[in-house]
Amino acid sequence: MRIELYAPEHPLYTLGAPSPRSELFFAMITTVVFDLDDTLYDEIDYCRSGFAAVSEHLSHLSDATPPDRVFAVLWKHFTAGNRTRVFNAALDELDVPWDENLINRLVDAYRTHVPTITLPPETRSVLDELRKSHVLALLTDGFLPAQKLKVRALGIEPDFKAIVYTEELGREFWKPSPRGFELLLETLDVAAGETAYVGDNEIKDFIAPNELGFTTIQILHPARLHVGGSDLPNAAARHKIHEIGHLPALLRQL
Repeated sequence: MRIELYAPEHPLYTLGAPSPRSELFFAMITTVVFDLDDTLYDEIDYCRSGFAAVSEHLSHLSDATPPDRVFAVLWKHFTAGNRTRVFNAALDELDVPWDENLINRLVDAYRTHVPTITLPPETRSVLDELRKSHVLALLTDGFLPAQKLKVRALGIEPDFKAIVYTEELGREFWKPSPRGFELLLETLDVAAGETAYVGDNEIKDFIAPNELGFTTIQILHPARLHVGGSDLPNAAARHKIHEIGHLPALLRQL
């Protein structure tokens, strides 16, 4: 796990200022923690890249099935809402015999492929701007090889003082577990009240940081994969924006 302590002086702190943890201190946001998928880039681009890799892999196993045909069938089932058995459904439609071993091989090809994804210019601009005034960190769920390959493909690792891949802690510590958020607070030596968390998925992203006292911000990207809401009392983000470019202005208002 890549966790680095943030020790240098921060421009938002001055010698003799009240303690950030003082009850009388009105905390400003000094630290911004980002989710990865559908927050810093559109996750559907990763899905498209993954299905292309699977299509190539399957075409080598079945010479009669060209990769463009495989991709078209996979994409049809996925965009129709099949998010759990898309490989099974596609292979049935393609008349390709399958067993659990083949399904596992396709899942592995999807998760370990080198993704063809790029960081949107708007996200790059926001990260460059916020790094001048805030400590930035990343917290992401998901299968470890895939998440690390995404970060590498997007070229964003240098933007963050700390990165927590919750898979390294154990799957039981995926969101909505608070453990990853607590680890970041400990590592960066920052109070929850000084920290904002930016994510996309109301089902799991904001429960823990809300309960810990973070400022929570949801980005409502039109293309995001997880659009469902939640009835849980701490599930909704405290603030909502429709594009990441609005984030710096919102942080200045908080």
